Amino acid sequence: MSDASEVMSAPPMPHFGILKGPNGIRAGWRLLIFVAILVPLFFGVSRSVDALIRRMHVDSSTPLGTVLTLDLLVLPLLIATWIMGRIERRTFADYGLPWRRAFGRRFWQGAAFSLASFTILLVTMRLAGVFSFGAIALHGWDVWKYAAAWAVVLFLGALLEDFLYRGYLLFTLTTGIGFWPAAIVTSLLMGGIHYFNPSGHGLGPVSATMYCLVTVLVLRRTGDLWMPLGIHSAWAWGEVYVYGVPDSGFPANGHLFSASFPGNPLLTGGGFGPEASIFTLVLLAIWGVIFSVWLRGVKYPNPAAVLRQPPPSQNVN
Repeated sequence: MSDASEVMSAPPMPHFGILKGPNGIRAGWRLLIFVAILVPLFFGVSRSVDALIRRMHVDSSTPLGTVLTLDLLVLPLLIATWIMGRIERRTFADYGLPWRRAFGRRFWQGAAFSLASFTILLVTMRLAGVFSFGAIALHGWDVWKYAAAWAVVLFLGALLEDFLYRGYLLFTLTTGIGFWPAAIVTSLLMGGIHYFNPSGHGLGPVSATMYCLVTVLVLRRTGDLWMPLGIHSAWAWGEVYVYGVPDSGFPANGHLFSASFPGNPLLTGGGFGPEASIFTLVLLAIWGVIFSVWLRGVKYPNPAAVLRQPPPSQNVN
């Protein structure tokens, strides 16, 4: 009799189907919802900005042009992520972007490490005879004006790219296929997109893929995107502002030095910039070793965030 009553009082086994799995709505459906929200927002902002650029005759290679043509897309990305967080009862911190850690110690460690690494890379290329720093191109107030403007603009660009590939997308794929398979998929996606950049048919996409994998390791070990954001924004700031080299195929105005690349594109990166250089691939491999030794433990994703589910539509009596 007791056995029968225990069976009758036992809670029903959860039912998983095509739409729902052990972590709530299945990852594939959540990604489709995210894309369905994000794409129209991207399209609407892009159309509005294009009209504004034509009216203002803005040069896309200036800080203002970069903000209008690229950085404003961070707004629809944040909105779409916020909507998904409300649906899933998750926060930006669960997706790798805790605002309370913004610009903390890890961010500045990553920024200092990245800028120093990039400078060493260029010095190595200079010693190899394939790079020249050139003359100083800015003077007086312009030095500080462009330094500050590009710092803000390039941080927003790093936030857009990093949070697009390693924010909601990486987290949701991780809940479906596991962390490292998701890391590989998002890294290949980021690298593949760089193929369509100017001069992107060389080593640039390979370098972008390697970079994404290395910084995904940093995310894994630190628990959030703030150190990768420091790495990314400082590297871009060194390219665009300090040394005046192309950033993933895009040149810019308002740089401290006027660098040149009198050498083989395999060594210099050519029109894509130093990212497409063999020297950079070697540097990224060294980064992987350094971060593996420097950063310890596994802090991403948060297991509690992975298991968090929306409230059930019906209560079980």
